[in-house]
Order: sequence, then structure tokens, then C-alpha cells
Amino acid sequence: MTIRPKAAPARSAMPQPGTAPTDLAAWRAATRSRLLTARASLSTASREAAAAAIATQLDALLAQRFDSLQGLIISAWWPIKAELDLRFWLASLPARGATAALPIVAGPKTPLTFRAWTPETPMQRGIWNIPVPAVGAEITPQITLSPLLGWDSAGFRLGYGGGYFDRTLASVTPSPIAIGIGLASAQLPTIFPQPYDIPMDYILTETGPQHLHP
Repeated sequence: MTIRPKAAPARSAMPQPGTAPTDLAAWRAATRSRLLTARASLSTASREAAAAAIATQLDALLAQRFDSLQGLIISAWWPIKAELDLRFWLASLPARGATAALPIVAGPKTPLTFRAWTPETPMQRGIWNIPVPAVGAEITPQITLSPLLGWDSAGFRLGYGGGYFDRTLASVTPSPIAIGIGLASAQLPTIFPQPYDIPMDYILTETGPQHLHP
């Protein structure tokens, strides 16, 4: 079936309130530490419930945007550091005609690459010791799901500081639909975005969509 995407939202930087700290790197490092501790304190059951709620939202969002998932490539992540685990949702994609993909870090300060993944895919340890598909051609997702350590109402994400997702979004043409996935409790007044920070098109949390470009 031919995929007919509905009108896509424009991705554009949006103004943020407040004045950036004098030492932004130190502020971000301290904020990351606080958010990591808070997320790790959640029970496994709480994180699983949040992931299930977000999976339902993903299905609804994609149904609004696309007539069919047939032929789509959708990337997500292998969960680390108590991140929400959406592998069960990724595993459901092939039955719906889509391809699930996982990112691979090729090296410092490089964009991510992607390979197809199913639960049967042979895996190997990649950089940072994160499992990645061991074999397969490089593919390009039309939709990227990005884990959010923190986020703000303008759609900017706070990650771990490596800049991999921002470089990836900046390097892919046409730009993929960027969907940030995180916890409602991780919302910040602002991340004090810099020119290299790229906002998400959508942010989904366990309590519902929190950021939708018009």
C-alpha cells in the first residue's frame, strides 16, 4: 500500500523563557544527574506502565499521520539507565508492514547510523557497551523515537550530552519525524537551547502528548 503522509508539522526553533546560566554545561550536568537519579528511583512496574501508555499514544499518533505503516522505517533505542523500554512496541512493527530500527554509534561526534531489528536479530556490544544489531545494511528511518532525559514545552530534549540525536536529525534529508519519549515528571521550564539543539516534532509522556507543533 502506498504511504500517504498527512500534513507534517514544521520543525523550527522556538523562543525560551529565562536567561541561560553562566556555566550552561555545569547546569546541564547537574540537571542530568538529578533526572537520572529520579528516573532510577521509579519501580520497574511504573516504568512498564508508562511505556504501555506511550505505546498506545504512538499508535494513535501514527494513525493520524499515516494511512498505513506499510514501508515505514521507525527507529527507537535499546534502553539503558532506566530508560523506558519500547522494544515490545518495536517488535510489533513488522506484522504491520513497518521496519523497526536501532541506532549505532560509529564514533564520537558523528551522526547515528541505523540497522533493522527484530527480537531474533543477532546483537553485539557497541560503543558504550550498548547492544546493537550485529549485521545488516544501513537504513534511514522516516520516524525517529528519541529517549528524553529531560524536555521542555518548546520541544527541546535534554539527553546525555553526546549530541548524537541532534547531529543525526541535522544530517538526514528529508528530516525524519522526530518523536521524543519521556516521563511527564522530567519536564523542565527550559533546557536553555543552543543553536545545535533541534526540537522534537512531538513529545509523548505517560500522561499524554505534551508538545505538538501546529
